[in-house]
Amino acid sequence: MQFEELGKNLPALFGALLVSILFVQSGLDKVFDWRGNLEWLTGHFSKTFLRGMVPPMLATITVMEIATGFLSAVGIVYFLVTGSLRLIFYASILGAASIVGLFFGQRVAKDYAGAAVLIPYFILLIVLMYLTNSFLKV
Repeated sequence: MQFEELGKNLPALFGALLVSILFVQSGLDKVFDWRGNLEWLTGHFSKTFLRGMVPPMLATITVMEIATGFLSAVGIVYFLVTGSLRLIFYASILGAASIVGLFFGQRVAKDYAGAAVLIPYFILLIVLMYLTNSFLKV
């Protein structure tokens, strides 16, 4: 790997590092405090049409978050070995899908402040997707 290639991709690599930390921590928090998260989300969605779907939704978002975080971390290593940003690109897609799911849930629960907090993360993932998208590069 040439130093120039590393320098050219620093924004994507730092973005991927932030995404990795964010999603691994969030996903593992759900794993290690499953009961607390389930109780809170059950109350959060108690007055919505999603009230009976909380356990599968929590399981799905947990898997998506952990996969996003680890794929992003592996993507950094993969870049350092191969020079390819492909895995970070796929991690950013999965992360954006995770945020969209979380955003949907917050809006349905009418937690507009909670939904608004997700927007900067979504923007980061869209930027990361753009920075690592080999289909856009000439």
